Amino acid sequence: MPANEHTRTYDAVIVGGGHNGLVAAAYLARAGRSVLVLERLDHTGGAAISTRPFAGVDARLSRYSYLVSLLPRKIVRDLALDFRVRTRTISSYTPVERGGRPTGLLVGGGEQRTREAFARLTGGEREYQAWQRFYGMTTRVAERVFPTLTEPLPTRDELRRRVDDETAWRALFEEPIGVAVEENFGDDLVRGVVLTDALIGTFADAHDPSLAQNRCFLYHVIGGGTGAWDVPVGGMGALTDALAAAARSAGAVIVTGHEAVRIATDGHTAEVTYRTADGEGVAAARHVLVTASPQELAGLTGDPSPEPAEGAQLKVNMLLTRLPRLRDPAVDPREAFVGTFHIAEGYRQLATAHAQAAAGELPAVPPSEIYCHSLTDPTILGPELAGCGYQTLTLFGLHTPARLFDRDNDAVREELLKSTLAQLDAHLAEPLADCLATDADGRPCIEAKTPLDLERDLRLPGGNIFHRALSWPYAQEGTGRWGVETRHANVLLCGAGAVRGGGVSGVPGHNAAMAVLEAAS
Repeated sequence: MPANEHTRTYDAVIVGGGHNGLVAAAYLARAGRSVLVLERLDHTGGAAISTRPFAGVDARLSRYSYLVSLLPRKIVRDLALDFRVRTRTISSYTPVERGGRPTGLLVGGGEQRTREAFARLTGGEREYQAWQRFYGMTTRVAERVFPTLTEPLPTRDELRRRVDDETAWRALFEEPIGVAVEENFGDDLVRGVVLTDALIGTFADAHDPSLAQNRCFLYHVIGGGTGAWDVPVGGMGALTDALAAAARSAGAVIVTGHEAVRIATDGHTAEVTYRTADGEGVAAARHVLVTASPQELAGLTGDPSPEPAEGAQLKVNMLLTRLPRLRDPAVDPREAFVGTFHIAEGYRQLATAHAQAAAGELPAVPPSEIYCHSLTDPTILGPELAGCGYQTLTLFGLHTPARLFDRDNDAVREELLKSTLAQLDAHLAEPLADCLATDADGRPCIEAKTPLDLERDLRLPGGNIFHRALSWPYAQEGTGRWGVETRHANVLLCGAGAVRGGGVSGVPGHNAAMAVLEAAS
């Protein structure tokens, strides 16, 4: 930062250069406001980055967040972003052994193929018809709810009227999602596939009375008004690079290696004290937008800290020399891995894993799901790797709360990784280890991150990828007009912990920018 910059008063100082902060910066700068973005790390992007995690290997992976659903096209259009996504050709594949033989459920590839896959697994039409009805219902809800995310918060009654379907409202907003799953589906594997969207990054049972699982499910089925989860072309870093470019071209100042350590405000003006390798500085602002977690915000302002958050996932990145063959001969690995590959995610398996983790034990059969992004977007691989048939795999493990790693993070990580990959191997015709690439030092190309690792690397509270429990997308006491307001009139929370935050959406950044522009009008 130029030496005299700390004497300026900006219209907005944004704490954190993750995707939400960059969205806010771009909107405000394009509206003619002076903007300063302070980023603690030596790069922007936060959890939405692409990186080469394996030494000497030209594979640029979406290291932490990796799929796009909740990013409104409105933001892409408004900010004229050079950013594209690609649709996955298959939604999911779930292997299972029944009657002593390997089989599975492939969803996608056209209506007829999906219908046949359900019949092959379940022996009839009932589950497929139930699937069509259930996801027809969630699609109708998505079409009505998703557009509200970039509008002022509706009241609960307003959103209910907008949904205009009492059966859907009861299933998604009022009763534990397990009720709807059990009412609609009879097959244990099908039930489990449906439930997984309620458990991504959320440690809850299907019948949890808090409905945390319902809120998680809702955000996983409303994206884009369809619920589709797409692959970002060039990796997730392509989005944040495009956002940073848009913000800078509009006049925003973005500085890295600048860690905000204190926010002082009287509700009208504010000062943000930041620390660099060369010492401390101060930036004055009319508004401060904070992309960090609610816990971090409380620490910056000196306010009481909210309840601690806890993450509950294992994240694993891998590079393979080839995709492994499957025990199920009816499915091509390129189709099985291109969508979401569910492992040990039957309905009863998920309940057992949750109960074991709640009792303080690692799940004996850890559930997880895998994605192969390079099948949809080979540009993330260097030409030589792509030409040789290399592929990436990203694994997301469920029901592994941060508390399980407190005794010895490194040892528990290795134990969990071993048992998780063993569950995958049970459905492969060859060990995954035989397919792993090696880096320049001869080490297998695999890295695993626990919630404690994510807390250390990204300051996610308790490793929680949503910063705290997801919120309902409607106004409640204290949420304010846009869901980004805090007790300080000119300090806004625009990270994942905002109302309607979580996931790679840019929604909190958009809404915080709208709140600032409204306040100045």
